[in-house]
Amino acid sequence: MSKKALTVLLAGGLVLSSAHAAVVDANPHAPNAQSDHAFDNKIIKKIKEDRMYNQIALLSESPREAGTQGEYNAVQYIKSEFESYGYETELQPFEFEAGWEGTSTITINGTDFDGDVHTFNGSVDGTVEGSLVYVGLASADEVTVDLDGKIALIERGEISFYEKVQNVLDQGAEGVIMFNREGAEGNDFGYTYDGQNIPAVAINRDAGLQLVEQLGAGEVMATVSVEGSGPIYGTSYNVIATKKPHKNKDTGQIITVGAHHDSVEGGPGANDDASGVSGVLELARIMAKTPTDTELRFMTFGAEEKGLVGSYHYASTLSQDEVDRTVAHFQMDMIGSKDAGDLIMFTPDGEKNLVTDLGASAGARVAEEMIEYGQLGRSDHVPFFERGIPAALFIHAPLEPWYHSPEDTLDKISKEKLKETVEIVGAGVYEIARPDSPALENAKVAPGPVEYDFEDRPL
Repeated sequence: MSKKALTVLLAGGLVLSSAHAAVVDANPHAPNAQSDHAFDNKIIKKIKEDRMYNQIALLSESPREAGTQGEYNAVQYIKSEFESYGYETELQPFEFEAGWEGTSTITINGTDFDGDVHTFNGSVDGTVEGSLVYVGLASADEVTVDLDGKIALIERGEISFYEKVQNVLDQGAEGVIMFNREGAEGNDFGYTYDGQNIPAVAINRDAGLQLVEQLGAGEVMATVSVEGSGPIYGTSYNVIATKKPHKNKDTGQIITVGAHHDSVEGGPGANDDASGVSGVLELARIMAKTPTDTELRFMTFGAEEKGLVGSYHYASTLSQDEVDRTVAHFQMDMIGSKDAGDLIMFTPDGEKNLVTDLGASAGARVAEEMIEYGQLGRSDHVPFFERGIPAALFIHAPLEPWYHSPEDTLDKISKEKLKETVEIVGAGVYEIARPDSPALENAKVAPGPVEYDFEDRPL
């Protein structure tokens, strides 16, 4: 996190940019920075980074891909941790597309491709033929040629499958062949999404590089065929721990704090996202014995790596009354890598909201640094946002080089980054939940607003 000079604008009441929070009239008893630090310390002094580190070590002993025994073992561990803190804990099972079956073939200049071909999840059936064009990583900057009637050869990595496929589709591509990124083995990867009606297949890296070399010698004609494609379903779980507020001080409000517990196939997922899970568990442990006037729900989601399936499922189960009473969702994803960039708060629409306001204010008090905000979806804050709940993703960006790889291991975790992120999120959560501030819109004890900037930072 970059150090920047801050102007902390302490005010007589809470002034937030979110439409969900009202401007409070001047209050002669409003806090100064020192008094807010006293409240923050009720949370942050109890945070134990060694405990979080040890939880990451346990969770990252093996991959936790959704629908596997590894994920189920992690779910049971998380559930037992929540219960040991005294929480009512629920396992919320749901179905998801665990894979995709289909017979895929490729021919190159009329000769059958002799390597293994994998069908993208979501690929449509069909046979297409055309000139093969290599478009690198298929970023918008790289896909600048007319691909009408052609087949795009793409390298995996850096941007999402959705963006890669959409970028070549926008230029008229008829089919996709994607090869694996540097350092990765196999070809069991790839997704297309609604509206991306294109046959898409995956091959391993060596085969892809051979095709790139072949293209250097002249034109290559390719045929991509997909038949009998369709989903294979599996079961994943959300883990939800609930703490009811003090019965005599219940504001009726709800705060949710989340992370995802699944990893990619073959990935230990130490940072993605055992780090976020450890933060959720640590805040749950601390808040379990901390008086609050707000209902707290701590949760870890399954199948995030399959398209945010678990968080979408959870959000779909909320009644309109629960949505109306949920004032904030804090999402922690990849909060501990030594080699990632600075902490940033992402919102799906790139606009400030209640969560970013509280996060920025907490950052100014706790870390004496500006936390910038930006625009990004791609994590479990999105389903909350889509239901009208103020939500933000807390993450370090740009990401580390071993994102989504077998090298996402414990030795890459920074205890300092873990601790600071959880301190900031915890201070932000407690700003709403502490019992001396009845319903947020009527708060008389509140942080001063701070100046914080938008940054167009890549993930």
